[in-house]
Amino acid sequence: MGVPAETGNPADPDLPFSFNAYCLRHECIYSPSGQGPSAPPAPRRFIAVKPDGVQRGLVGEIIGRFERRGYKLAAIKLVTASKEHLQKHYEDLKGKPFFDGLIEYMASGPICAMVWEGREACKVGRQLLGATNPMASQPGTIRGDFAIDVGRNVCHGSDGVESAQKEIALWFKKEEINSWPKVDERWVYEK
Repeated sequence: MGVPAETGNPADPDLPFSFNAYCLRHECIYSPSGQGPSAPPAPRRFIAVKPDGVQRGLVGEIIGRFERRGYKLAAIKLVTASKEHLQKHYEDLKGKPFFDGLIEYMASGPICAMVWEGREACKVGRQLLGATNPMASQPGTIRGDFAIDVGRNVCHGSDGVESAQKEIALWFKKEEINSWPKVDERWVYEK
C-alpha cells in the first residue's frame, strides 16, 4: 500500500489507516482545512515555572492560562537543574549581586520547563507573565495574581525571540519539541 501524496487531506475517510501512522512517524503537519501542509511552526517561547511555582501547585494554572489564550504547548518536562546548567541559563546576570542566590534558589527544587508556540509568543507571553517585579504586575497576570517578591516570582519567560531560541536549545533537545496541528487554530487566528 503506497503513501498518499503529501498534499492529500489526512481527514479523508478513503485514505488507508496507515497514512495516519505515516504522518505520525514523519511529523507531517497539515492545515485544519486539509489544503496540504501548514505553514512552518509559529514563533516559540521558553517558559519555566520556578521552584516556588511548582511547590505551590501552580503549574496547571499557568499552563491553563497559556492554553486559554490560544497558545500551543510544544514541549514540557519537570527537571531539577544543576547549578552549572542554571549558570549558563542566567549567564547575562553574572556579576549581579543576586546572581549566586538566584542560582542556589533555582537549583533548590524542580522546575517545569516548557516551550510554547504561537503568534507573538514572546510579546504576549510577557504580558501574561507580568512584570519581573510582582508588585509592579497588573492583576490578571500570572505574577500579579500569584507572587509578591521578585525573588519568588513564580515563572521565568524568555524576553525575546533570540533569547527564546537560546533558552529552548539549552533546555530541550530538538527531538523533544513537538510540532502538531492544533485543531482550534482557525478559531484563534484569522489567517
